[in-house]
Amino acid sequence: LQLVQSGGGLVQPGGSLRLSCAGSGSTLDSYAIAWFRQAPGEEREAVSCISSTVTRNYADSVKGRFTTSRDDAKNTVYLQMNSLKPEDTAVYYCAAGPPPCIVSPYGYDFWGQGTQVTVSS
Repeated sequence: LQLVQSGGGLVQPGGSLRLSCAGSGSTLDSYAIAWFRQAPGEEREAVSCISSTVTRNYADSVKGRFTTSRDDAKNTVYLQMNSLKPEDTAVYYCAAGPPPCIVSPYGYDFWGQGTQVTVSS
């Protein structure tokens, strides 16, 4: 399985971005797909996860603002980020692993290349 990310970039506070994580070599619907983010000098933080049965937001700071979804026809998982704040600035990664969804990054075997999200005026 290979994961290729797209989206991200520079956005003003209050703006929106959508990140995509496209799978190739295998179908994503048999995996737990998680989004992580890592700010400079910080540990990698679990943001959300989606599997065939559940969708979870792990970071309290994103609840109500970030939405994780999947399009199995496109073999792609999305992270829709609304009402972005400067503290959301980080490199965002998608990752795939055997279900169920877990918080630890060590539970995921396949990783996207990462994409920078910068929230600044």
